[in-house]
Amino acid sequence: MTQIKVVSSLEKIFPQCNGDFYEINILSMLIGERASFQLAINTDEPLRFTVEGADSVCVNSYNIGFVPSKLPYYEDHDDDIITSPDGYYPDVLYPTENGEVEFVNGGWCSVWFELEAKTAGLNNIVITLFNEDNDEVGKAEICVKVINAVLPEQELIHTNWFHCDCLATWYNVDAFSDEHWQIIENFMRVGNAHGLNMILTPLFTPPLDTEVGGERPTMQLVDVTVTGKDEYAFGFDKLDRWIEIATRSGMKWFELSHLFTQWGAKHAPKIVDVNGKKLFGWKTAAGGKKYKVFLTQFATALDEFLAAKGVKDKCWLHVSDEPNDMQVRPYAKASRLISTLFPDYKTLDALSDFKFYKKGLVKTPVPSLDHAHIFYGKVPNFWTYYCCGQYKGTSNRFMAMPSYRTRVLGLQLYKFGCVGFLQWGFNFWYSQYSKRHINPFEITDAGEAFPSGDAFVVYPGEGGQPLVSLRYKVFYDAFQDLSALKLLESKIGYEKTLEIIENKSGEPLSFVNYERGIDVMLAKREAVNKAIEENL
Repeated sequence: MTQIKVVSSLEKIFPQCNGDFYEINILSMLIGERASFQLAINTDEPLRFTVEGADSVCVNSYNIGFVPSKLPYYEDHDDDIITSPDGYYPDVLYPTENGEVEFVNGGWCSVWFELEAKTAGLNNIVITLFNEDNDEVGKAEICVKVINAVLPEQELIHTNWFHCDCLATWYNVDAFSDEHWQIIENFMRVGNAHGLNMILTPLFTPPLDTEVGGERPTMQLVDVTVTGKDEYAFGFDKLDRWIEIATRSGMKWFELSHLFTQWGAKHAPKIVDVNGKKLFGWKTAAGGKKYKVFLTQFATALDEFLAAKGVKDKCWLHVSDEPNDMQVRPYAKASRLISTLFPDYKTLDALSDFKFYKKGLVKTPVPSLDHAHIFYGKVPNFWTYYCCGQYKGTSNRFMAMPSYRTRVLGLQLYKFGCVGFLQWGFNFWYSQYSKRHINPFEITDAGEAFPSGDAFVVYPGEGGQPLVSLRYKVFYDAFQDLSALKLLESKIGYEKTLEIIENKSGEPLSFVNYERGIDVMLAKREAVNKAIEENL
């Protein structure tokens, strides 16, 4: 006998579940917003579905695929996690074909429905299930109210590091070949549709998550020609094409790749000439004369190009990622060189030691969520980030975390007035330190290095098209919540808006303290929508 339930998008449904899900029968949204729900199904036969009544919304549907996890969380995790019965987690979303349901015989499966609101109105959406004999075997309904208010454009600057080499490796195409460019654009567009508006731009191969002495595949947008002893010429044709594609894909900001190696700025990134000969890399001291001469010439040429292209004010520079307190001296030397060569550019770096900012070594520090309180109120433009290290009390997007824990980020970003959010793994499909490539459908933890879900939110689909994870949908919901809160603030002010989302018991909402539960998260968003409607 087929069982069906309309379930919140914040639920994670496993085949072995007992069917005790958080069911919903109504939801509200704003014009221009995307909202999701799931249809949980327990059946022992192939099914297909039809959708009726979606008058003011567009409907996309996905079957939810399961992927394995050997490292779902660290041993000293907190207690706000989900343990999989068999080591597999629901994550990858496959667009449905002709309404067919990918079912689990004798267990629960789910179809993910995403609604995009076009106009205001009330939608009584009816989903009907049929078996192979075309007999109706079940029907479910949900009422969707589209409020007559437009969701504002995202103000938050968001970067999620975009790894071009992983795309080339998976699809077996040459770097910046026509095929590679098309794949890059496909993934940029999907990223932008989920809040990505700042793109990591590989001027030179980004020196990120690379084993010391090792290499990632060369991904260099700038052509370098050696014209004499310590003399160089630069070509920007590929960078020009990158900017055009990124702009066409919706990107507003360009995050120029790090000009020194990760974790301390001790070396130059890998830089090759037009013939593929390595000019700089692990054997190049960051503070050496040769690299300084190169950077001086490069800075002049890059500045002229970006200014002529009209994007100079949209570019941000990096020095090095996450230096620690033992690396202040080399980082300081590199930072001061960049400040001298690029005096009127914005810079940012992920770092959680306040002394780097206090010493004036970085204009825009990006601390981790668990260190954000140290920087809050002390920096003019407040950014934050999370990665694998933020798993005790913080929001994050691991597969083993409940979805409300991912979505609560939007409330936190709003309360603390964040202008930017960074995360490192948009599509990192390598093992830790980039030692080997992996199949993300089979290895989700970078080779048991990071909790599953930390390293990527998209999967490589057929034909160079990305497949999105359900975590990415929920992550984007957090950004939509933030935009809705901004809209409400424009009507009733910050303090009254904050009252609606503030913790109702215990300590106030912070980056390490949030109210748990699907019901709490949904109730807060519904309260925001109600207040918006009341103040139209």
